[in-house]
Amino acid sequence: MDSLIIASIAVFCFAMGVYALAAPAALASPFHLTVATPEARSEVRAVYGGFGIAMAGVLGAAALDLGDIRTGVATTVGFALIGMAAGRLVSRLADTSVKFYPIWFYFGVELVGGGLLLLAA
Repeated sequence: MDSLIIASIAVFCFAMGVYALAAPAALASPFHLTVATPEARSEVRAVYGGFGIAMAGVLGAAALDLGDIRTGVATTVGFALIGMAAGRLVSRLADTSVKFYPIWFYFGVELVGGGLLLLAA
């Protein structure tokens, strides 16, 4: 079951990473970010694309428990996702309220995904 949880989160990270590489402006659009320059597209592709695919790769290796890395990878990525959710919470406390999507949706995804990874570690 732990491998299935880790692999599922890896698939989500991979899909988001591929989407960011292929369509950086579309990925940023729900957040009202303008991605109109080569520098901006590069940043979205690097942070959301490349990093997301890298996370998918290490999570895939953790799902297979290659080299006994499951605990370390699941713990690290789990805390990273929870840290992202915490950043969204701080932003919500500091800023005005927002609609459910995209902020609260991704808050939930990050919080649940991070928690599941910590349980699977």
